[in-house]
Order: sequence, then structure tokens, then C-alpha cells
Amino acid sequence: MSDRAVAVVRAGALTTVQDLGRTGHAHLGVPRSGALDPAAVRLVNRLVGNPGTAAVLETTVNGCAVRTRCAVTVAVGGAPCPVRVDGRPAAWGTAVRVAAGSVLEIGTAVRGVRAYVAFGGGIDVGPVLGSRCTDLLSGLGPAPLADEMVLPLGRPRDTAAKGYVDAPPWPGPPDELVLRVRLGPREDWFTDAALRTLATRAYRVSPASNRIGLRLEGPALERALPGELASEGMVLGAVQVPPDGRPVVFLADHPTTGGYPVVGVVREADLGAVAQAVPGTPVRFTPVR
Repeated sequence: MSDRAVAVVRAGALTTVQDLGRTGHAHLGVPRSGALDPAAVRLVNRLVGNPGTAAVLETTVNGCAVRTRCAVTVAVGGAPCPVRVDGRPAAWGTAVRVAAGSVLEIGTAVRGVRAYVAFGGGIDVGPVLGSRCTDLLSGLGPAPLADEMVLPLGRPRDTAAKGYVDAPPWPGPPDELVLRVRLGPREDWFTDAALRTLATRAYRVSPASNRIGLRLEGPALERALPGELASEGMVLGAVQVPPDGRPVVFLADHPTTGGYPVVGVVREADLGAVAQAVPGTPVRFTPVR
């Protein structure tokens, strides 16, 4: 067991390889994708001495388990969750040295939704268009984890080899999402009453949410204009309103085009918290300019 790799013992509900995404290809129909909580990715990479762009694992709700084929420094962050090495409790939110042949288990999230697992040297799957991230919508990048899959690891930097340690602050999962939204480009497709509803009423995170979009339950937004809208470009954070009137906030794996009107765009700085919002979390929109 001297090769630099980890083997998947338990893939979990949905575990993917993620980094900070592939940028600059939207004109080709390729969205950015990447981790839903980029701040958590930067922090776990920092803990093990990786550059912030290194690829990590993003788990969903019930974690995963891997067997290390080499001694490696790991860090688990994002959603708080139990961490075990060979069945014994290990630290969350700090660097942990794991021996070759050991089983690292990331348990079910205690709060939040997505945990992030960094390995010293990063996950070294082949990049596609400059990124190692999995895009569920386009199918680019490595497939979601499956049992017995083997993931290669890169070589750690000198700081990791010397036992680099840090203690960054960890924001807790949100009790309520407050999303700053800039209205447009299609706010004129909605009535004044609908815009007031968006700005003053509360929504809830729907269980149907995923990496493509945050789906919301709550009051419908009434259209001022009937008919269809020609397909147009979509951006990260776009608040699209389908025929049922319930807003959908586009996330990392969003499509690059769409035909439903976009009432506004959420500031990117507010989207990291969305990664940890469990179903039922209250959501409020605050219009800004």
C-alpha cells in the first residue's frame, strides 16, 4: 500500500470531486460548477497545506468512507459531522494524520448538508477544461463516487510534509438564509405585487434542491406578461421563476441558458451559505442595487 491513492469503501448519498470550478467557458455552454461552499474548500485545503484550488471531496448529508493507500494528512470541514479513523473518533475542522491502510469515515452531518474532505496533495484526477470538478448537469469531470473506486492523490507541498497546522474560523450552518438580490433583467415580467412579495415574504428551502438549483416553497410570483421568453444566457445566482411561480436560485451546476424569466440575481458572496441550508430553512430576499 505505498501508492498515493484512496479507495472508496462507502460512497454515501452523493459524494463528488470538487475544486473551485472551471471558469471562462460559459460561451461554450460549460458552467463553472465547482464546490457549492468554496470558502470551506479553501479552509480544508489550508489546513493540510494545499493551495486553495486543490481538489477535495464534497459529501452530501451522510458522508462517505475511504481507505488510504498511503500515509496522508486530511482535514474535514463544512458541515459539522463525526469523523472516525479505524473506528476511533478523530478531530473535525483540523489536520489529522492518517496511516496507510486506515479507514477514514465521515459521518452524517449534525448540522448543515455538505462536508468537505481535503487530502495532502489534493485529489489528482485528470483535469477537464482546467478543472477536476464534477459537473452533474453536463457530465464533465469524474463520475460521482462509487464503492471500490480508486482516487489518485498528488504529492503534498513541503508545508504539509512538515505538519503544517492552522486554526481558521468555521461559520456555522445558517438558521435562516438572507440573500441579497439585484432585480433584473426580467423584473418587468412580474407585477408590482410580485416584486413586493419577493422582498417581504419568507420562503423555505425545498427538499428538491440540489447542486443545480435551490428550489423554494412559498408564495408564487405573479407574472405581468403572458407567453414565453426566448432562451437566454443564465449566470450563477440567477433567480429564475418557472410557471408555478416559485423562485429557483441557480447554483454551481446550473445550465448556461434558460427560457423562464429571471427576476433577479443573488450576490455570489451569499451563495456559500446555501450549500449548508437544510430543507425547511427559511429564506428571505433583500433587494439591493
